[in-house]
Formats: sequence, structure tokens, C-alpha cells
Amino acid sequence: MGKIIFILGGARSGKSSYAIALAKKGRRKTAFIATCQALDKEMRGRIMLHQKTRPKDWHTFEEAYDVSGIVNEIGVKFEIIIIDCITLLVSNLMLKGLSADAIQKEINSILAALNKSKARVIIVSNEVGLGIVPRNKLARKFRDLSGQVNQIIASKADEVFFMAAGIPLKIK
Repeated sequence: MGKIIFILGGARSGKSSYAIALAKKGRRKTAFIATCQALDKEMRGRIMLHQKTRPKDWHTFEEAYDVSGIVNEIGVKFEIIIIDCITLLVSNLMLKGLSADAIQKEINSILAALNKSKARVIIVSNEVGLGIVPRNKLARKFRDLSGQVNQIIASKADEVFFMAAGIPLKIK
């Protein structure tokens, strides 16, 4: 198994930029797994800006649901794999109607697939537990499940970074 680096932080904290900077060190065959869906014009614009930050020779895989399937398919073909981002994956799976248990099973399937890979893996996720308790049930369920998923990944990661104002803080 390759090394797993987990990067957490709030919105616009520099998580993705840091992940890309880590991956750019050295000339390696890199896969970028994007979990975002372009559901509106504003999000399509954000995705386009995000794509421009990645080197042209990287391979991008857009997958909103079956990240473990992509990792199983490409895990041995790349030296670096970036998964960006876990909270969008959790949101996608929740809105698809999957239970918390099914979502945690998908996360464990991703980690199992990564265990078969020799790639260096960089996983990006939002830390959503630092704010106030959300007012509605769906938002609370999302916050709680995201926190549980982040804990699962952090427990398996070799290194964990928390991003604050563009500064990586190594916490594991």
C-alpha cells in the first residue's frame, strides 16, 4: 500500500491547492478523482477554474458516486491519486438516498481499494464540525456523517493536515 495523506479544512482554506502542490512535487503519473457535479452555471464555472490549476498531463476522472470503483480500476496505473473531495461524495450519496451505513461502507471500500494500490494518495475533505449546530435535520445528518467519515479516513491515513488560511498544520 502507498502512503495516504488526508487534508482537512474549512471552505476556501487552501485544501485543494495544498493537495495539488504536494502532488506536483516530482514528475509522476497523477490521477485526479473529482467528486463534484456541475449542477448549475456557477458550479460549472468553479469546476473550470479548478481544472485550470491542474497540470495538463494529469488524468481527471469525474465520479460523483462510485469512487471505490474508479480506484479499483486505476489504482495500479498511477503513482499519485488525488480524491477531491470526500464531503461532496458524502453529499452526493446522501442525496442519492444511501443510508449512513451504506456511505460508510463506500468509504471503507475506497480505503480497501487504496490498500491494493502502491500510489501515494491525497484525500481532501471539509471539516464541517467547527460551526454551529445546523438548523435543519438534513444538514445535521450531513455534518454528523461527514465527521464520522473523516474520522474513518484519518484513522487509516499516514499523515493528516488541517488547513487554516492556506497554512497546512500537520496533526498526524
